[in-house]
Amino acid sequence: MQASTGISGLDAAICHLRLGGATDLMIGNFFKVTCPYLYELDTVAYFGLLRHHHDFHTIARIRETTQVLLDVYNFERRLYVHPLKVWNRYSPTMFLPHYQKGDAYLPLTSSIEASKLLWHISQKGAHAASRRLDYWDRLFLEAEDLLSMPPESEPVREMVERLCRIMVAREKRICELAARTLTLEDLINIKSRLIGSGFIGGKAAGMLVARRILLNDSSADWAERLEPHDSFYIGSDVFYTYIVENGWWKLFMRQKTPEGYFEAGAELREQMLSGRFAEPIRQRFQELVEYFGQSPMIARSSSLLEDSFGNAFAGKYESLFLVNQCDPDERYTRFEEAVRRIFASTMSQDALSYRRQRGLDEQDEQMALLIQRVSGSHQKRYFFPLMAGVGVSYNTFVWRPHQDPKAGMIRLVFGLGTRAVNRVEDDYPQTIALDDPLTRPYSGRKDAKRFSQHKVDVLEAQANCLATVDLHDLLINVPEARSELVVSRDYEAEDQMRQMGRDAGPYWLVDFRKLLSETPFVQMCRSMLKTLEAAYAYPVDVEFTANFAMDGRLNINLVQCRPLQTKGLRANVQLPQTIPTDRILLSISGGAMGGNISQSLGCVIYVDPAGYVALPQPQKYELARCIGRLNQTVADRHSRPTLLMGPGRWGTSTPSLGVPVSFSEINRVTVLAEVAYESDNLSPDLSFGSHFFQDLVESDIFYLAVFPQAEQTVFRCDWFFEQPNRLTSFVPQAEAFETVIRVWAPDTPLRIFSDLMQQKTVVFCE
Repeated sequence: MQASTGISGLDAAICHLRLGGATDLMIGNFFKVTCPYLYELDTVAYFGLLRHHHDFHTIARIRETTQVLLDVYNFERRLYVHPLKVWNRYSPTMFLPHYQKGDAYLPLTSSIEASKLLWHISQKGAHAASRRLDYWDRLFLEAEDLLSMPPESEPVREMVERLCRIMVAREKRICELAARTLTLEDLINIKSRLIGSGFIGGKAAGMLVARRILLNDSSADWAERLEPHDSFYIGSDVFYTYIVENGWWKLFMRQKTPEGYFEAGAELREQMLSGRFAEPIRQRFQELVEYFGQSPMIARSSSLLEDSFGNAFAGKYESLFLVNQCDPDERYTRFEEAVRRIFASTMSQDALSYRRQRGLDEQDEQMALLIQRVSGSHQKRYFFPLMAGVGVSYNTFVWRPHQDPKAGMIRLVFGLGTRAVNRVEDDYPQTIALDDPLTRPYSGRKDAKRFSQHKVDVLEAQANCLATVDLHDLLINVPEARSELVVSRDYEAEDQMRQMGRDAGPYWLVDFRKLLSETPFVQMCRSMLKTLEAAYAYPVDVEFTANFAMDGRLNINLVQCRPLQTKGLRANVQLPQTIPTDRILLSISGGAMGGNISQSLGCVIYVDPAGYVALPQPQKYELARCIGRLNQTVADRHSRPTLLMGPGRWGTSTPSLGVPVSFSEINRVTVLAEVAYESDNLSPDLSFGSHFFQDLVESDIFYLAVFPQAEQTVFRCDWFFEQPNRLTSFVPQAEAFETVIRVWAPDTPLRIFSDLMQQKTVVFCE
């Protein structure tokens, strides 16, 4: 042991840490971090471990880290100390057992006494077979012993609550919901499919709790309608172990400081993409990969803060498809890479900014993973579900006066659900109000084609990757995918092509008309959302897939459930009875998200569609950065509530479809408007339920979709050019964009009124 200038005694029986839920994996991490730190401080500390209370791997990690490891026995009223490891020290008798005699410890040199002592110790160890088990294993053995007792008995309920607190959820409301819902058998099954220890995270907890809520619903046959799942979970302790074993703990701690939050986070993210996992974890990974074989799976983030009440983290962390059409070694390599990427995504710029914006930057965030089988079937070289979507139990975007927000809404796609949760380029999922499923937010056959799905996300077996394919090509090459419940023949398009002397099809339109009108699908969705909302006592947001079983029955696979981040209707507003026409700048019917609003506006930023379209592509990106700088000038929404208007889709990655800002470049505005510009096919995307929508709601941003050519729309775009442009007073270096970006900050503010039930939104000069 190194000589010390100061001695600090930490009389800590480490096994007592487990009373607070610490696992052997985390106790090993504690030693790996603490011992080198104490060595740097030039101090000595001692820790007590009770024999047979920790598994062999944990003891091995401690042995590797500590400078001195002693076995301490009490035999026949005499205290013995047996050094097992002494760093940089050696003597002929050092590693013999020593017995206490007065104030001295003498080596046990007699073979008779030594064999007598060690035989006694080994016999005690032989009766402690549970030593080979982790603390968690022993705890769950206790739980298994309770399975024969009635579920409502006090020991069972106490064990359920205990297991939920250490494995399912840290947040109080989710933990209490899980304890009310999950059975002891459910929790034992989760443990059997858990790699490592710790929490399973928010996404996994939400999925499991929601499925059990449905299965407990005696009014519906969800046992027959719910697609089974065989998911695995990577516990949150593996995340910390990955950091500790790779020697990044100091960097991880530096990232927790205000000055290192982003800088150290970026460095840690790069490091995490190439770290190595501990061998016992790798062995469990191998078993998981072998279990799924060549079946596609998806590795999904499931962090401790994710999918909780108040914080959705929608799209902030990575989730990755693994097609598994390769040899076993490559399948394993790709799986490890996916876990690394998801771990590293906790340190991405987007995730760190989100946590800071939500006041979560000082909270402990750990990443667990949910590993799910991809729902769907093989169809030639592709794998995909018949349909997938997101659903919300409360619809703040009703587009007809008779629609009830409480009926809920779904956003549905053909193929993988990636096109439902993301704002995809130049493509539109079907937005369906569950109390009015055949009415869309547009009118006419032309709009039905334009605002429909033209591409399909699939898993491509030959390329072994996620791919996007043309709808027409897919249905031509894979005839069995032409479900009449999903697509209908587009005879109008076929006639037009025939008249032009071109390929006359057949052509199809994704409209789900027969699915919505001739199957129980809509009722199943309404029942699912209402049942979950009642159990959560809160609106919910779900992700699901749907397929037909071999017996022809429609099955839903619920893959995610979380509290819906929504502001609801808000307070009722009273629209002014009469507003002089010359004071109205904008009036639309429908096309609003965010509930009722009556808000003064101290600033308007308007990106002229014609001017934007005329810009070369590099300048469109520069304009987006200029919008970001304008956004930074909005220090306080209360002192300067801002309306931001622009062509097409905000936040697109394709400048031809809208302004390519990141969300952090528009997150301080109060109202965001997307303006259609038909001459260049720039159109809003009413992406209710998408990750972009979640960002808007969590930032409390009211959304408008403006179609200037619509019959009931009033839009005085010329008004913006009649006002003095304040752009350069806010961003002096933005002179190049003065003809495209108009900024108005009036002395007399504007006001926006929106009434969800009347489907009316007005912006006018007060």
